[in-house]
Amino acid sequence: MHQPSDLLIQLILIVFIFCKSRYMALNSPPELGFNDFLAMLFEPVSITAKLTRLFSSFTKGQTQLTYYYMTPIDTEKKLGPEGSPVTDHTLYRRLAGSLQYITFARPDLSYAVQQLCLYMHDPQEPHLSAMKRVLRYLRGTTDLGLQLFRSTTSQLIAYYDADWAGCPATRRSTSRYCVFLGDNLLTWSSKRQYTLSRSSVEVEYRGAANAVAETSWIRNLLREHHTLLFTATLVYCDNVSAVYMSANPIQHQRTKHIEIGIHFVHDKVAAGHVRVFHVASRFQYSDIFTKELLYPLFANFRSSLSVCISSASTTGAY
Repeated sequence: MHQPSDLLIQLILIVFIFCKSRYMALNSPPELGFNDFLAMLFEPVSITAKLTRLFSSFTKGQTQLTYYYMTPIDTEKKLGPEGSPVTDHTLYRRLAGSLQYITFARPDLSYAVQQLCLYMHDPQEPHLSAMKRVLRYLRGTTDLGLQLFRSTTSQLIAYYDADWAGCPATRRSTSRYCVFLGDNLLTWSSKRQYTLSRSSVEVEYRGAANAVAETSWIRNLLREHHTLLFTATLVYCDNVSAVYMSANPIQHQRTKHIEIGIHFVHDKVAAGHVRVFHVASRFQYSDIFTKELLYPLFANFRSSLSVCISSASTTGAY
């Protein structure tokens, strides 16, 4: 087997630190060691065993998963608090926790699992039905997983977008981004904003601030590991107004309500550390984290995130 390049080793270290911080945020045991993480990356037995237990616990005393779905979430229905309570809250929460674990290697599940976890405190029957759909999708795609490849470039690239007033109950917006180092997906996030946004430009610009903050942290982390990036971070957005404001955040009546704090994006652009470009929506890969997508677009984005069937062997030589 070929030895991984130094950049790939740095990439693995960054993903390990990121995943460990997510485990801590989920109140999981903090004993996750680097050797355990390597086993999860290069020996997918742990994920496979988790899937086996997940399907066994769900199908015990219930209908078998006899058919599969092509996407993890219904594009015609949006989950809400309505419905009749489920009979077994413990089962729902246990399955939701297991799905959260699996998203570390399956980012294509992030949006569906996020929606299910929003109602973990009081799950209803529609939420359980949505969980069954996720399990049926997962059952049919157990051979997929997040892959890391040796890349010929060390370019840091981020895609960000926002769902303005997407929550039907609170009308809060959701920001999402995904960051690539070369061809490898490094970090991703889909988070509901704490405050209400009065315009789509505001919510998009907040999303830009979150994405740039994440890429700045990654650049600093790489610098601490003596891996310098000599090119500017490329940030792609599908909102033209947010792109213009990142280069020239003129304060006028329509943008005064945006906090001055998030204008550090302009400072990064002015310093040459970040370049913000417009991208068409059909190439906005971060949409997979906060939107219900039809299968053709979903499959395209999933492949772009390097969620695919592994062709590498972990035993012997190749």
